[in-house]
Amino acid sequence: MGVTAAVNARFLFHSPQLSEKQQRQSGPPGQAVMKVGSVTRNAYGETMRRILIVLLLAILLLPAPHKNKPELFGPGPLLVRVRALPLSSIDPSVNQVGALTYKGGWQLSSPHRGFGGISSLMMDAHGQVLALSDSGTLMGFAVRPRPDNRHPFIAPLPVRAEDRSQPWWAWDSESLTHDPATDRYWVGFEMLQRICRYAPGFARVEACRTWPDIEAWPETGSIESMARLPDGRFLVIAEMGMTSDGSHDTLLFSGDPADEATPAPIHLRYAPPRGYRPTDLVALDERRLLVLNRRVTLQNLFTATLAIVELPASPRAGDRLKARTLAQLAPPLLADNFEGVALSREQGQTMVWIVSDDNHEFFQRTLLLKFALRL
Repeated sequence: MGVTAAVNARFLFHSPQLSEKQQRQSGPPGQAVMKVGSVTRNAYGETMRRILIVLLLAILLLPAPHKNKPELFGPGPLLVRVRALPLSSIDPSVNQVGALTYKGGWQLSSPHRGFGGISSLMMDAHGQVLALSDSGTLMGFAVRPRPDNRHPFIAPLPVRAEDRSQPWWAWDSESLTHDPATDRYWVGFEMLQRICRYAPGFARVEACRTWPDIEAWPETGSIESMARLPDGRFLVIAEMGMTSDGSHDTLLFSGDPADEATPAPIHLRYAPPRGYRPTDLVALDERRLLVLNRRVTLQNLFTATLAIVELPASPRAGDRLKARTLAQLAPPLLADNFEGVALSREQGQTMVWIVSDDNHEFFQRTLLLKFALRL
């Protein structure tokens, strides 16, 4: 199946821990605390948690390509298994978190070796997904079967002839945005530190450009978040490219960042919720954007926040975009390595979709969550 045929022009797409003293007192008199070697269960669990954190950080931060990224494959059909999940692991009736109302969540899996690693996505009003992995792979599928659903597919992004010498693992695609008027797509590549524009239906690469502003960012923490505004401007936030005050370097382009005629961007500063880093963003309108942010801690592993920022009416270099948190996803709510956010409209409501990146690891999950936004 060709990518053009697959991507149609209208495809818009835990309970509280007991203290150590309480643990000692929790058993019947005379009952010893079970030990694993010389380490108690509690200490053993904490040790394993720390090991898991180190593994996760290594996967997220190491510059070398991870061995579990899938090697090259051709386009073809895709089978996606879907399992519904409650928002809370301890209370299935919970459906509110901050400014979000939970409309459904699913754990996704597939026997196809290329599935997973989702870093960005787009949605339509019928629940059809256009997802992009961090290894240059497009995936199209639906979470709710309908007679008019397009056939699910998986396919690599097209590559220009002059770029075919690049190793397959270098196509670290982390961000995706779209112009519904022309049906063109833009993809941000983190390790290559370039932005490419694609023809309708991802038929071919139309243009790519690398900016010195982006090359100044770390290769493994550069174009993580990118959004096209309705007026044609683009906003790009660095995951790890920082300003002197600890904010995230942010580029505001007056036009297409893949076009050689576009002038140099304005540098802004994004201030996320404390301890978080941006992983994706999407435009609500010409000035307001939703930003997805991620944090990894020993206590909760992954947590995420959805925040809103507003561009000044006349942005100037150095302007600070202060995040206002709308919702936080942390245990016992569904929480994972959330990397992608998208919007859709349903019956006059704005729906927010959030997806997690499983890093192609057996101990992580691909979760897709749907919320109604209340502002």
